[in-house]
Amino acid sequence: MRVDDFVLLDQHGQAHRMHYHQDASAIVLIVHGNGCQIVRSTLPDYKALRDKYAAQGVQFAMINSNLQDNRESIAAEAAEWEIDFPILVDETQDIGRSLALTRTAEVIVVDPKTWRIVYRGAINDRVHYERQKDKAQQHYVADVLDAMIAGDAPAFSEMQSPGCIVNIPEQQAAVSYSETIAPLLIEKCASCHVEGGIAPWAMSEYRMIQGFAPMIREVLRTRRMPPWHLDPAVGEWQHDGGLSNEERTTLMAWLEAGAPRGEGADPLLEVPPRENVWTLGQPDLVIEVPAFAVPATGTVEYQFPQVANPLKEGAWVVAATVIPGDAQAVHHVLLGTVDEKIDGERADEEDIFENYIMGYAPGNESAFMPEGTGVYVPPGAYYTFQMHYTPYGKASTDVTRVGLYFAKEAPEQFLRQEVVVNPAILIPPHAADHEEVATVRFYHDATLYALTPHSHYRGKSSTFELIYPDGREELILSVPNYDFNWQRTYNFVEPKQVPAGTRIVHRTIYDNSANNPGNPDPEAEVSWGLQSEEEMLYGSVSYAWTDEKVSAPIHDDLRSGVSQWVGYLDQNLDGKVQRSEMPERLRKNIGLKWIFLDKNFDGGLDYDEMEAMIRRRQEKKDG
Repeated sequence: MRVDDFVLLDQHGQAHRMHYHQDASAIVLIVHGNGCQIVRSTLPDYKALRDKYAAQGVQFAMINSNLQDNRESIAAEAAEWEIDFPILVDETQDIGRSLALTRTAEVIVVDPKTWRIVYRGAINDRVHYERQKDKAQQHYVADVLDAMIAGDAPAFSEMQSPGCIVNIPEQQAAVSYSETIAPLLIEKCASCHVEGGIAPWAMSEYRMIQGFAPMIREVLRTRRMPPWHLDPAVGEWQHDGGLSNEERTTLMAWLEAGAPRGEGADPLLEVPPRENVWTLGQPDLVIEVPAFAVPATGTVEYQFPQVANPLKEGAWVVAATVIPGDAQAVHHVLLGTVDEKIDGERADEEDIFENYIMGYAPGNESAFMPEGTGVYVPPGAYYTFQMHYTPYGKASTDVTRVGLYFAKEAPEQFLRQEVVVNPAILIPPHAADHEEVATVRFYHDATLYALTPHSHYRGKSSTFELIYPDGREELILSVPNYDFNWQRTYNFVEPKQVPAGTRIVHRTIYDNSANNPGNPDPEAEVSWGLQSEEEMLYGSVSYAWTDEKVSAPIHDDLRSGVSQWVGYLDQNLDGKVQRSEMPERLRKNIGLKWIFLDKNFDGGLDYDEMEAMIRRRQEKKDG
C-alpha cells in the first residue's frame, strides 16, 4: 500500500506533513487510543525503539483515529502517561481510513523512498491481551528497521497485532452533489475558483469538479486548500475560510466514492463571473495603484508603490474595497499610509502597518473599521501598498484600484497598530525548528481587534499569546501551517479586552532545512531582511486604547517604542532586559551607570527603567 501525503495536527496543535520526511531511513507510526491498556503497556518498547533508531534517521510518531477521542483528551492522556511523541489527531478519520487502521497498538513502517508500507503489525511479542512477558523474544519492528537501514528487504511484512478496535464506520450514506457538495464548494472555494478569479481554474460546472477530483482530494489531505491555516481550536475569527470537521468529512467521503453526479441541478452553473464593481457603493475617493507589468513566469518580489494623498484636508477612513486590475495576478494587497515619500528599495511591511487600513485577498475584498473607530489619513500623506503578484503563465499589466469610504465626522477612537518585531533574529543553517520570539506590552487598557503574523519562506508556524499582569497566559492565535504565499489579517469575532500591563508574545518557528521546499538556501545563516531570501519575525496588532478618545489622545510614541525595544531584547520573557540580553555596544555604553538605572536592584532594566533612560537621553539631545 502506498501512503499518500497528508497533514495532521498533533495534541499540541503542531502541524506534521507525512512526506516532509523524505530523507528519513524509515517512518514509524503506532496507532494510539485513549484508555487502551495495550498501547500503554507498549509505550516503553516504542520509546526504546526511538532511543535506538532515531540517531539512524528513523522518524517516530503516533496517530489517533478514534471517534471517541479528541485533541484535548488525547493531550491529557499523553500528559498522564508521559508520552512525548507527537500524536497525530485524525479527527475526520480520513487518514485512518486510507491506512486501513483496525486496531490500536498496530505499528506501520513506511519506506520514504517509495512511500509504501513495508510492515504493519505488532511491535514485538511481549504484550498480548491480559498478559505480558518480561522480555520480548521476537522483535518485529526492530528486525524490519535493521533490514531497511542495511539496504535489505525485510523478511516479513505483516504480523498479527493485539489492540483495541478502532471504529471507522463504513461511508454508506449517499452525499448529494446538487444539495450538499456544490453549495459547499461555492461557499468555501468559488471566491477564488471563479471565472476571472485568482485560481488557475474555475469551478464552473460539475465536469470541472469531476476532472479535478483527485487533485481536490490531495490538497484537502495536505491542508493546502482551502488556504486558511489557523488552528481551529484557538479563537473565533471573522470570514473563517476553513472547513469544519463535518464539512471536510463530507467532501472527502464524496471524493472517495468517485465524486458521483447524482440527481438535481448543478448550482455551479449559476455562479457569476467575477465583476469589477464597487460592492459598497461609489467610494469617496478612488486610489489607482501605479501600473505594474507582471511577467508570465518566475517570481516577483513584493512591490511597495506609493500614491500621494490628493486631498487637502484630513479624512477618517471607515471602510475600503480593493478591485484588482488582473485578479489572477494579484495574490494579495496590504494598504496603509506614511507621512513621507519612501524610496521603494527601503519600503517594507513596517511602513504599511504604520497607519494600516486594510488587507485584500480573494474573498476578502472589503474591510470595515471596528465600530466607533477609524483610520485618520492626514493631508500630505502617502498611501503605501504591499503588492504580491503571482505569475500565471501569461504576461499582463495590473492596475489595481482602491475605494475609500470616509466618516462624515470623526469617530470616537483611533484604530491603532502595534508591531511585535525582532530585528535581531538569526537562524542557523539547516535548522528545521528554530524559534524566535518578541513581545510588546500594553501600557493602557486596550481592545484588540486583529492580528497579522508575517515571516518569509522559512516561516513554519506562528503564534500570539497574552501574558496578563497576574501571570496568566492565554494562546489567542495559532498558525501551525504557515504559508508565506497567503498573507492574512485575522479579525476576532469578539474583540479582546486586555488590561494595562498585559504583554502580547509573538513566536515564529522557522524551517531552514533542505526538507522545506520553499527554502532559498539551507546553507545560509539567515538574519533579518526585507527580501524573501531573508527573514522576519513580524506580527501586527490592530487595537484601540480603551479609554482614548480622538478628542483626548493618550498614545505615547516613545512608550510604544520602548515597549517594542524591550520586547525583542527580553528573550527569557521575564519582563526586563538583563545585561546578557543587551547588544554589546549598549552594554559598553551603559557601563557603570547600570547601578543608577536599575532602580529596584533586580538585576535587569524593566519597562519603566528603560523608559526613564530613553527620556533622559531624548531630553539631553533636545537640549
